[in-house]
Amino acid sequence: MRRILTDYARSRLYAKRGGMALQVTFDEKLFVARVRGADMVALDGALEHLAEIDPRKAHVVELRFFGGLSVAETADALKISEDTVKRDWKFAKHWLLRELESSDGNNR
Repeated sequence: MRRILTDYARSRLYAKRGGMALQVTFDEKLFVARVRGADMVALDGALEHLAEIDPRKAHVVELRFFGGLSVAETADALKISEDTVKRDWKFAKHWLLRELESSDGNNR
């Protein structure tokens, strides 16, 4: 799911497809994510960096954010406790936010 959303976001950024042009759709079923394309690409990069540091935390983010799994479902999938999922989720959210803010500052 992560790769699908990231590829979709990247395709929207390509100049030959309109680049940053605003596209409007009236079919809400086609709406995949509330994250803008450039943000999705930045999130993918930050998540890859987190996976190098701590693969389990990155996997928790993938399952919760991209897969839409609950804490209990994520714990079952990874064979870890719900408390561990909550700790990993909390850490990863803060780490990713810091990473995204620092990469945003580098682009200015």
